[in-house]
Amino acid sequence: MRIQPTFAALLAATALTACSGAETSAPNTPAAVTEADVKTVTLEDVLAHPRRSGEATRDEFRNPKETLEFFEVGPGKRVGEIWPGWYTNATAPYLAANGGQYVAILYPEGINERLDKRVAGYKEKYGDSSVYGEIEYAAFLKDTGPILAEGQEPLDVLVTYRNVHNWMRGGYAQDAFARFYDALKPGGILGVVEHRLPETAVQDPKGGTGYVQESYMKDLAKQAGFEFVASSEVNANPKDTADHPFGVWTLKPSSRTPDEGTPEAADFDAEAYKNIGESDRATLKFRKPK
Repeated sequence: MRIQPTFAALLAATALTACSGAETSAPNTPAAVTEADVKTVTLEDVLAHPRRSGEATRDEFRNPKETLEFFEVGPGKRVGEIWPGWYTNATAPYLAANGGQYVAILYPEGINERLDKRVAGYKEKYGDSSVYGEIEYAAFLKDTGPILAEGQEPLDVLVTYRNVHNWMRGGYAQDAFARFYDALKPGGILGVVEHRLPETAVQDPKGGTGYVQESYMKDLAKQAGFEFVASSEVNANPKDTADHPFGVWTLKPSSRTPDEGTPEAADFDAEAYKNIGESDRATLKFRKPK
């Protein structure tokens, strides 16, 4: 992808052409440059950029274009992502090129060495402001209080991908949704993608399999004050039955397998699970009332 030059740069280039004596459409009159000549960087441009070559192999399961558009991520928006990773390389450059602001909501520093290394690694990886803009940072984990620090503006959109089961396991899913509510502007959007458990199955309140029922998440959001807006099947995978021996981690990208020589290994068909692809996922959109 070639990043389009700014309007000012185009004007400067036109002036240089005139001064150099290069032929123009009319003698001594530089070609007019208007705002219409300066094209915005589209989401398609960002997703097609070579820097995403490694991540793009998973686009067929994660559908970033359709997902971000469904969550109303767009130009001029202030968008936060809880515990970001894979999606940063799509969302941050898109917002940076279109007058938006990306807010990476990481683990708080000082919890433990492992998490501190992850935070430091993330900031180093996405530190190029010419690509990702000046990323703003916030923090979220159990018992860490408000997501946004004093003085930080509330968000237009807050997104989270495949995390609800983690908060269930930690016993703070309801508190998490309450803090998401507080971090959003009135009218702001909460977008949730999560491994989907069929409504006919029994929901583990600790989210042990990694799968969560849509009704369970809708209730968490409702209790926090959100209005349900819509669901999308963009991240659905009908091949996934959600009843695997190692839960969602049996599937890609984890592809967990039993230890050799164990009874579980005898009938385990790793190739069959790989052919399922990534999990079936609920894609839910909520709104904080105005």
